[in-house]
This record gives sequence, C-alpha cells and structure tokens, in this order.
Amino acid sequence: MRVVLAEDLFLLRDGLVRMLEAFDFEIAAAVESGPELTRALEELQPDVAVVDVRLPPSHTDEGLQCALAARRARPGLPVLVLSQHVEQLYARELLADGTGGVGYLLKDRVFDAAQFIDAVRRVAAGGTAMDPQVIQQLLSRRATDQPLGALTPREREVLELMAQGRSNAAIAAQLVVTERAIAKHTSNIFGKLDLAVSDDDNRRVLAVLAYLDQGR
Repeated sequence: MRVVLAEDLFLLRDGLVRMLEAFDFEIAAAVESGPELTRALEELQPDVAVVDVRLPPSHTDEGLQCALAARRARPGLPVLVLSQHVEQLYARELLADGTGGVGYLLKDRVFDAAQFIDAVRRVAAGGTAMDPQVIQQLLSRRATDQPLGALTPREREVLELMAQGRSNAAIAAQLVVTERAIAKHTSNIFGKLDLAVSDDDNRRVLAVLAYLDQGR
C-alpha cells in the first residue's frame, strides 16, 4: 500500500516513515510543505495520504486544503489528517463531500502504533477514522438536544464508537456484548435520530456526524 506523508517536523516525519514501513506500507513520498504535498498527490497517485493540517508556507490549514483539493481532483482519495488539537471545523470540512476514506486524528494518537496503523488501514480501505475527542465534543455540545438527549447511556456509547468508524462487530468486541445486541442499539439510535438505516458503515458514520453537527 503506497502512502504519501506530509509532516513538517523532521523527527515526527521520520518516525512516521519508520513506523509505516515496519507495517509493510510503501512510502511513495514524505514531504514537509503544501506545494510538495500537492505535487506528490498529483504525480504519485498514492493509495492513502497521511497529512498534517498545518504545513508551510502558511502554517495554518495548508495541509488540509491541499488534501481537499486533491480529493476534488480525485474523488474518494483516502486521506488521514493529523492535528495537534481538536479542530471541529477541519473535521467538518474533511467530511463535507460525503465520500469515504477519511480520517481525523490528534497527533497524540500516532504514539500508539496499533491505533495509528489501524486508522491508516481503515481509511485506505474506504472507511472512516475519527478521533474520539472530536466525537466526544460533538456529543457533549448537543447532549441536551432532542432527540439526541433521548439516547440511553449505552446508546450514546454505541453512537460514539459508530462515529469513530467502528463496525458493529468491532463495537460488540469492545463493549463485550453480542453483535446482535449492537445491531439492536444501532437500530434504536437510527430511529431516535430519524436517520435512514444503511449497511454502509461509512455512510452511517457520515450521516450521524452530519446530524450531530447541524445547528451548530
């Protein structure tokens, strides 16, 4: 699996390259600026891009904007964005086009190799990997809203894991319950949130996130 990596801090970039290579990813390019990222994505056509939000020369949201432009040119390009802090605006922008293969992680997560590699693989496969802190903030902000406030504590747990991109099987394993129980909770959640049921994990995550973020 070919990866284009964009990170301006040399030590972190080098560490990510070594980690990805250790898990059998091929590093097509490891760059440090927005212009380099744009060229690499256009010329190399990677399987997935792992991109720091803030890159030179602007050090604002250059990395994210380069990734979004690349997704417009190549719809569905898998992109995993890394950020130092929770920036809900960035998460919304990344999810806005409604296509799969997107992720948003805090940089702290990259120090957990298993979690980081799982996120890269999930995004590359067309799924979604959202940082738990982003989901928690969205849930906290709207905890008293209806019908979100009608969810039970267990349904909120399931919703949070759904929004991270977890399948029913993965949620069942984490909560140590049966997959059938999770399917029931999922059905209840969709009903209370007035969302169409879908077997497409990415579509359901995007739908849930879109619902949680409306009315901001």
